[in-house]
Amino acid sequence: MTDSRALMQQAERQCRRRGVRFTPIRQRVLQMIADTRGGLKAYDLLDRLAAEHASARPPTVYRALDFLIDQGLVHRIESLNAYVACPCPEHAHGFQLLICRDCGRVEELHLDDINDQLGRRARELGFAVQRQTIELLGRCEACRAATATS
Repeated sequence: MTDSRALMQQAERQCRRRGVRFTPIRQRVLQMIADTRGGLKAYDLLDRLAAEHASARPPTVYRALDFLIDQGLVHRIESLNAYVACPCPEHAHGFQLLICRDCGRVEELHLDDINDQLGRRARELGFAVQRQTIELLGRCEACRAATATS
């Protein structure tokens, strides 16, 4: 889980710098995602948001998610169809996600050399990459240790 207070402050600064509106709904969606360990699915997010805002509907949540992804504040975990807060939205390059299949913990990596190699090879093959998602599913150290002691 990220330090949500610092993440929210950073998100506000980034949106102000870019001249985009960081509306209360967008802020709340990011806060909910940041406060959740691992990924949060859109409909779970909708349920939580609807408990606070009776007018919340799927388009509201999906528009907020699209905005947060576009701003680099949230990543979509493709394999889980869930969303996780980006701990370092100022990082402009690609990323990789380590996902624990037991506890749901998500760690973000920034191995730029891997992204560079993939991009270079794709160009050599005449392929124009539009989006790249690298997810590594496994078990974190804490879950492996818990299994070993039981």
